Amino acid sequence: MTRALVVVDVQNDFCEGGSLAVAGGIAVAERIAAYAVGHAGDYAQIVATADWHIDPGDHWSSDPDFVHSWPVHCQVGTPGADFRVEVQPVIANAAAIFRKGQYEAAYSGFEGAADDGSTLADWLRRHDVTDVDVVGIATDYCVRATALDAATSGFTARVLTELTAGVAPESTQRALDDFAAAGVEVA
Repeated sequence: MTRALVVVDVQNDFCEGGSLAVAGGIAVAERIAAYAVGHAGDYAQIVATADWHIDPGDHWSSDPDFVHSWPVHCQVGTPGADFRVEVQPVIANAAAIFRKGQYEAAYSGFEGAADDGSTLADWLRRHDVTDVDVVGIATDYCVRATALDAATSGFTARVLTELTAGVAPESTQRALDDFAAAGVEVA
């Protein structure tokens, strides 16, 4: 077994003060940073994902429905797309960053690519990773999609819920139900 920590979208726009803030985002960023330092030896690899929008089409809207369309967020070249300061040391030491959603909606880290063009699934396999722990923002959207895609891609997936923040209780519960149905462990 070779385990990787996947840090999902801990970016300014998804934390308090951002354009699409999730309550508790800053606290989660702090907990992830502390966890990554304290548990570095538990992981063969640490990687991160980032929303990285240039022109994602109708994913952005001036009148968002908060289901399929959202306010402008994580626009390349803006401070909102930057990783939270609390996790920047973790990200600086990450083996790879997978950016997603340049020209379309993208929720899963498995939809992104690293600077060398490799996908998350291919990169993990190339590094002999079999198990992934998924943390980050938001439990009910990008963490959900990333964990479910990890499982369908053949990885043993676990979501560390104390290191996630959800948008709403109802959608977070649906995500937890989806994890159980897909065999994604919740810890």
